[in-house]
Amino acid sequence: MSAARNRYVIANWKLNIPPEGIDAYLNAMSGQANVVVAPPYPYIARVAQRVNAGAQNCADQTSGAFTGEVSVTMLRECGARFVIIGHSERRNVYGETDAMVARKLSLAIEAGLTPVLCIGEDLRVRESNRCAAFLADQIRAVAVPELERDAEVVVAYEPIWAIGTGRNASGAMVAESMNDIRDALGRFWPARHCDAAPILYGGSVTPDNIGDLSANGNVDGYLVGGASLDSGKFLAIAKTPFAT
Repeated sequence: MSAARNRYVIANWKLNIPPEGIDAYLNAMSGQANVVVAPPYPYIARVAQRVNAGAQNCADQTSGAFTGEVSVTMLRECGARFVIIGHSERRNVYGETDAMVARKLSLAIEAGLTPVLCIGEDLRVRESNRCAAFLADQIRAVAVPELERDAEVVVAYEPIWAIGTGRNASGAMVAESMNDIRDALGRFWPARHCDAAPILYGGSVTPDNIGDLSANGNVDGYLVGGASLDSGKFLAIAKTPFAT
C-alpha cells in the first residue's frame, strides 16, 4: 500500500442509533483518529463535535423544490466532512442511477466534502464471472470533471451478495476485487486517483472476519454497517492492524 493513502473505518448507522446511546458511543471513540461516524441527518452536528462526521447521502441538487432532500452545502455547515454516495441501498431500494451518483459526486467535491463512493456487484454478476467489468463500468460512469481537482475521493467496495446474507467474501476474494478497482481507477479516472484513492471494504464487516480481511484483503479501511452500532464491535474492527 502507498504510504500516501489515508486509512478510514466508517460507521454507517443507517436508520438507527446505537442502543447504548449516542454520547456513550462517542465517548468510546475518543482518540480514534481514523474513525468516521455517519449517523442519520439530525445527529450529524452532534457527532461532529466529537469525531469525524459523515453523511449517509446527499441530494443531487443544490437547492429548490426537492422535499426531503439535503444538499452538500447544508451537510458541510452541519459539520460533516465526508458523505457516502451511491450506497447499494440507495441504488437498489431508491433507484438511484449512475447519473444521479455522478451528480452527487461532483457536488460533494465542489462543496469540499470527501465523497465515499460505493460500488459493488450482486450475486448474478459474481456468479457469471463479470465482476471486474461491472466494477469498471461503475467507476467509468462517474468519471466527472471535478475528479481533476486536488481532492481526496474514497471508494468503498460493497459486494451486495455479501451484505446481510450470511455469505462472506474471503480476504483473497476481496484482494482480487481491490486490484480490479485500482486498475479501473487508473484507466478511467485522473491518474493520481489510481494510487491516492483509499479503497475500503464494506461487505458485512464484523469482528469475526476482520482478521482475514485485514491480513489478506489489501484494503485501506472499512465501511461498517450493523457491527458499527455496537461501540465494542466497531472498535475491535477499527483497532485491528492492517497487513504491512
